[in-house]
Amino acid sequence: MKKIILLLITIFHLQTAYSQGLTVEKIMQDQSKWIGTSPSNPFWSEDSKTIYFSWNPDKNKGDSLYKIVLPEKTPIKVTPKERRALPAQSGEYNRNFSMKVYEKQGEIFLMYAKTLIIKQLTNTIERESNPYFSGDETKIIYSKGGNLFSLNLEDGAVSQISNFIAGAKKTEAKPANEQEKWLKADQLDMFEVLKERKDKKDEAEKIAKADLPKRPKEIYTEDKSLELPRISPDLRYITYRLSTQPKNAKSAIVPSYVTESGFTEDLPARTKVGAPLPIYENFIYDTKKDTVYQVITKEIVGITEQPEFLKDYAKKDTTKKKALPRKITISSPNWSINGTYAVVTVRSIDNKDRWIMLLDPATGKLKNLDRQHDEAWIGGPGVSGFGGGNIGWVNDQTLYFQSEADGYSHLYTINVLTNEKKQLTKGKFEVQQAQLSKDKQSFYLITNEVHPGEQHFYKMSVDGGERTKLTSMIGANDVTLSPDESKLAIRYSYINKPWELFLQENTPNAKAEQLTSSLTDEFKAYPWKDAKVISFTARDGVEIFARIYEPTAKIKNKKAVVFVHGAGYLQNAHKWWSQYSREYMFHNLLVDKGYTVLDIDYRASAGYGRDCRTGIYRFMGGKDLEDNVDGAKLLVSKYGIDPKKIGVYGGSYGGFITLMAMFTTPDVFAAGAALRPVTDWAAYNHGYTANILNEPQTDSLAYRKSSPIYHAAGLKGHLLICHGGVDVNVHIQDSYRLAQRLIELKKENWEMATYPMEDHGFVEPTSWMDEYKRILKLFEERLK
Repeated sequence: MKKIILLLITIFHLQTAYSQGLTVEKIMQDQSKWIGTSPSNPFWSEDSKTIYFSWNPDKNKGDSLYKIVLPEKTPIKVTPKERRALPAQSGEYNRNFSMKVYEKQGEIFLMYAKTLIIKQLTNTIERESNPYFSGDETKIIYSKGGNLFSLNLEDGAVSQISNFIAGAKKTEAKPANEQEKWLKADQLDMFEVLKERKDKKDEAEKIAKADLPKRPKEIYTEDKSLELPRISPDLRYITYRLSTQPKNAKSAIVPSYVTESGFTEDLPARTKVGAPLPIYENFIYDTKKDTVYQVITKEIVGITEQPEFLKDYAKKDTTKKKALPRKITISSPNWSINGTYAVVTVRSIDNKDRWIMLLDPATGKLKNLDRQHDEAWIGGPGVSGFGGGNIGWVNDQTLYFQSEADGYSHLYTINVLTNEKKQLTKGKFEVQQAQLSKDKQSFYLITNEVHPGEQHFYKMSVDGGERTKLTSMIGANDVTLSPDESKLAIRYSYINKPWELFLQENTPNAKAEQLTSSLTDEFKAYPWKDAKVISFTARDGVEIFARIYEPTAKIKNKKAVVFVHGAGYLQNAHKWWSQYSREYMFHNLLVDKGYTVLDIDYRASAGYGRDCRTGIYRFMGGKDLEDNVDGAKLLVSKYGIDPKKIGVYGGSYGGFITLMAMFTTPDVFAAGAALRPVTDWAAYNHGYTANILNEPQTDSLAYRKSSPIYHAAGLKGHLLICHGGVDVNVHIQDSYRLAQRLIELKKENWEMATYPMEDHGFVEPTSWMDEYKRILKLFEERLK
């Protein structure tokens, strides 16, 4: 009874404290202590009886590993000894899933799935990595020191199967000129002893060479870097890639002023967009014929096609004349189950084309299976990146892959012999994850077909057709399937509920049982808002989704704040706990003060298909900003907001949009806070920027339209800029250059705060507190 009374008193005090409202200090404090630490990175034991996950309910300095041993449901902390003995989560299985080979701490291990017995196969100082089974499953192939080795599972014999050597082959010293050549010949003619000794030496070397066991061919990489060496299942063909690194690509430097040494120290950063890129070449070594040849790429359909944007530049337009092949990169081969066929993914370096191609290892020739072309850039779930994407084999002849060909990332199959292609999923939704069942009869999918802001887990036949929905909780269901495919470990969250771990049987309509409880009593005491996910129609007719946070009519002050999420390609108007947890809590604080908050998934956001993703091509600050402006108009027309009392803020890409809003639509937003913003896209990295704006030296029009620094003269309202001093992503140079521009424009309605020890993502609670106090002060003082 006494404990119950004490608990009630504690809850009363917490509720009393929160009746006075949230504070910036409260919501920006150490998140793990204030909210609690949600479980993450769940994985199963091989026998499907234990779920492991990272968790920190004891508020240690770092996450700890926990486990739940079924059928018990109580989390148990894993001891360091047990953790060190666990197999790696990644690895390669043999065809019937009875064995798994993996690398851990630079050594190779083999696990027998039925008994869970683990056998260590290597123990050396050098690091072994990337192990996989040979086609007949009698050997383990792995990499060491840049070369491939095989380990015989029967007798443990190790053989080196490639001999890549850095640098150029040393040639025998030869006379430097005709005079030296004549002198050497004259010496051998004149002195018999010299001639006899030379003949004996040559004969001894010949005998010694003949007595040597057969070794792999010496392949010299010269000044190039070796990448992706892999051998075919029959151990005949070694495929590999050589990259030539640019010698004149200048990297930026970020100075760090607050250091242990007391001296300013330079932090290595990155190159800027448009800097010279590596050149890639792919080769095949036929071990049987002892010959090396290059993969043939000149006949790839469309490889010489030039992008349409060049038509805007008369001197650069090569679309009407024969052009050189574009630079490409080729993935490592994905071999069919029986080892007969090899498929590679080819991507143009400008990322406007992706080809899935059949590779003939005997000739190096490529045959097209699927080409996805986009004048903007190739991307989307299961498609993004310069690796192979989500691709694999259903059977010996049928390949599955994802493509945005119809506007949304969907699942396809293709017969590599007949080229018969089949679309397995279709509709205005995305297949965000897909994996093949062990029996290869079904796909398990995570899609957002119920609602763009929900994620659910489905099962579908490999032939397509009806999908069986397996999860039912509204929000995000991030599922890890047990190895025997009988159970689902689900990381689940809702708008106002951070992630927790649930367990469910792998059957439709089964109930999910909560396994963890991570939140602190202090955090739970506040009634966090269940923000509504709404949609509105943008000026061009496209449906835009957003979160709306509304105060009660009693405290509503007719002021509003528009939040702009970062990363560009990211989703935040959804029904699960936001990765912007601090911003979510700040929005609760604003609502308690009477503000209405709108959080928009503007054009380029994730979750809405290709056209949304590429809607900003060649004009960042175009449709994406228009969506935020249309959202501001919605606040006025539907939610009763005073059009002169709307603020805007965001970080990174959100900071960029804030600047574009304040500079190019100055009558819409009275105040804006741009956090760690990009001010000039020519200063950002290549991988992100070149997709959207091409390169500054080839598409200067796109960069000038899209960079806020060129539009700074339009500033009317009040602007706050906040930036970390050691930001190695968006360099603080961006904000300094903009500050100088504003000074030269004689603008006085702006201020800038720098945080000397913070990178792109802040770490210290005091920095978060200072930043958000400034943001709150800006809105309180300027939205009057």
